[in-house]
Amino acid sequence: MKGVSLTSNAVEYLRKTLDNKPDMMGIRLGVKTSGCSGLSYTLDFAKDLKEGDQIFESGGVKVVVDAKSFEYLKGTEVDCVQEGLNEFLKFQNPNVKSACGCGESFNVEK
Repeated sequence: MKGVSLTSNAVEYLRKTLDNKPDMMGIRLGVKTSGCSGLSYTLDFAKDLKEGDQIFESGGVKVVVDAKSFEYLKGTEVDCVQEGLNEFLKFQNPNVKSACGCGESFNVEK
């Protein structure tokens, strides 16, 4: 089973963020119904685990994914990219069939 992974750039970026949140165990990655293509990514801090959560670890950073979201996130690699002065997370999700023009939402193969 392919999980969720982080590139070294994403590990560095998230580690800096988590250093300011010592009571958090990692990040929580998920999806929600949103946007013109159907789904969008959610990212939050993970303080604890919920039933059905799966944990993936890259470079010492834990990524927590709920069971429902994992169906859409299998094999996803999270990267941190820099464009000019902006730094942001980018998702390389092999399940995405198409994305909206603005890049905020996506849909997957059924």
